Order: sequence, then C-alpha cells, then structure tokens
Amino acid sequence: MADVYTNAEKHVVLQNNVKMPLLGLGTSHNGGYNHDAVVHALKNCGYRHIDTAKRYGCESYIAEAIKESGVNRRDIFLATKCWPTDYGSEKTKIAAKGSCGRLGTDYLDLYLLHWPEVPRGHDRKTLINEAWRTLELLYDEGMFRAIGVSNFFEEHLESLLEDCSITPHVNQCEFHPFNNPLELRQMCEENKIQFEGYSPLAKGKVLSSSFVTELSEDIGKTPSQILIRWSIQNNVPTIPKSTKCQRIEENSKVFDFELSDGAMSILNSKHCSLHVAWNPRDPRFDFDIKIAIIFDFELNPDDMELLNSIPSVSNS
Repeated sequence: MADVYTNAEKHVVLQNNVKMPLLGLGTSHNGGYNHDAVVHALKNCGYRHIDTAKRYGCESYIAEAIKESGVNRRDIFLATKCWPTDYGSEKTKIAAKGSCGRLGTDYLDLYLLHWPEVPRGHDRKTLINEAWRTLELLYDEGMFRAIGVSNFFEEHLESLLEDCSITPHVNQCEFHPFNNPLELRQMCEENKIQFEGYSPLAKGKVLSSSFVTELSEDIGKTPSQILIRWSIQNNVPTIPKSTKCQRIEENSKVFDFELSDGAMSILNSKHCSLHVAWNPRDPRFDFDIKIAIIFDFELNPDDMELLNSIPSVSNS
C-alpha cells in the first residue's frame, strides 16, 4: 500500500468555511479516465478530492469507483461542472440534478460553471447570470457545499460580480509555471475566491524544462512532484490527471518535502502565458467551434478557416 498522505489534513478553507483538499485527482475525456486507477487513488493513495465534469462522460463511472474503493462518500470532496450548453435557469437545474444522479450522490461538494462562453445566438452575460442564479438557489437548498466557476478571467469575474448574490467560492483555471496569472490570482484573493489550478504539468510541456530537471536531480524528487508541490506551496489546490496507478501514487507523495525559497522564486518567474487548454481571451476562441471539435460536428468554411489559424487546440 502507498504511503497515504491523509488528504483531509492538507486543505484550504473556502470563504464559507468548507475545507477543500489541496491535492485532487483530475479526470477527463478522450481516454482520461481509468476505473482501476481511480479506485487505487481512493483506496491506496489517500486521495479524497475527485474533479470531473458532465462533458467528460465519466460521472457514472466515478460513482462505481467510489463504491468499489470502500471510501465513504462523505469523506470525498466531489466536484463537477456545468457545460455551457446547459446554462440557463431550468437547464442548469436539470444538469446539476443529472450530475448528482450519475455520481450517485444527493449533494456535491463543488459545482462549477465550466466556461465563461455561451453558444452563438445567446447573450453571454444574461445566460451566465441565469446559470449562476440557479447555482445560488441550489446552494441555498443544500445541493452544493460550494459553488464556483472555471476558466474565468478578470473581465468574466467582474461581469459576474456585478449581479451575483453569492461570490464564487472557487475559480478553477489552468495553472503551472508557464501560466501563472498573478493579476487574476490577486483579484480572486481580494474577493475571497479560492484560485484552483488544473494542468499542473502543462500536459508535459514543463517536465523536461532544464530548471525542473536540474531541481529534480538536486532534491531527489520527480519533475511531476516538484510541479505539484509548487502549486501547493502557492496555496493553489491542484488536480493532476493520470490514468496510471504508478503516476497517481507518485503524484500523491508531495507532502513530505518543501521547495526552497530559491526554487519557488525560479519557478514563479517562468510565466509566459502558455495555454495548453483553450484560452477564452484569445480573439480566435469560439465556443461553437469548440463544440464542433468535441462532438465532431461539421464546420462551415469560415469556421474551418478560423480553426486552422489556431496553432494548438486542446479541448479540456
């Protein structure tokens, strides 16, 4: 059995006093889910934070994994997300209840709006506000222990904060040394919004960087462990994804060491606005194109031209 890290003791406290584990297991689509790996993470590696989304298509599988692991649902911080095609008062409520049903639970620890974009033909502010008001209502009713957003930049948060009754508890965004949005993190801190990170390894793009490999050799920790630890020491909960039991176990062993101030300073200085996931601030971002890529819809010629102008596309 792995050296369980007792995730329950390693957490941040949200503005509503809910404890959120600093380390979680991310899941995904396109082969980003492995049943045995999730069971292993819960049963043998001490993970008590699972992140998923309706769009990933694995919510029902996660329910099965939790049951098989023997870990009490009440001991797991379970987070999922609402896809933009489900934004809107009634549609968001239906989506939330659907996620609860597939996950085999009557409540969620965290429910997020997945993206700050909406399908064509809809007013973004209106539709997002409708979805958020529904989250507030369901939070008040006890379906969610915390509510938040994902991939929201400053302008998206500003728009939401103008009308919301409950400030988001969490904003989950891409976060690694090559993408360390200090102004966004500062805004979140000022508004008591917990900044959470995904893709801590930048989908492998940071692992082979010389400053990481040299540090790995110096302190005897793997590049993955160093990058996850960097997030944790920045007080940013992180949800590395893996379908391999060995990697999941390796990623959990990040609470028995600390990075020096010098190492943190070097890693903190590497920001270059690299996005390995979709960037809603990119003027070429178009939600309908993203939908088409994911669901293999046919694009019109103008959309194809726009898509081909984007050098790297990840549909996280």
